[in-house]
Amino acid sequence: QVQLVESGGGLVQPGGSLRLSCAVSGRIFSIADMGWYRHFPGKQRELVAVITSGGRTNSADSVQGRFTISRDNAKNTVYLQMNSLKPEDTAVYYCNAWVKTYSSTYHSQYWGQGTQVTVSS
Repeated sequence: QVQLVESGGGLVQPGGSLRLSCAVSGRIFSIADMGWYRHFPGKQRELVAVITSGGRTNSADSVQGRFTISRDNAKNTVYLQMNSLKPEDTAVYYCNAWVKTYSSTYHSQYWGQGTQVTVSS
């Protein structure tokens, strides 16, 4: 079955950088949009950035100029480069992907397990 495995989270000081990775595995026929969301305690999950299969990107106003989403289609992997991190970026970050398998007739949305990012001095 399709699985998304995240890595790269951790503790970083304000102004520091982290790069998150999310690798998709399974009987994959194709992957459409991929994205990153984050979840603050007591709040709804919010979109951070999204990237299409063709490489077009969009990101939230709160991270523009600091975060960059990218993907490597050959590796079925999406990345989130996070620079100039702020304490308010502290959250659990989740990746997602719209995936069509060889046994399905359409794309379905799958989620990673989440990775903690903590920005603190």
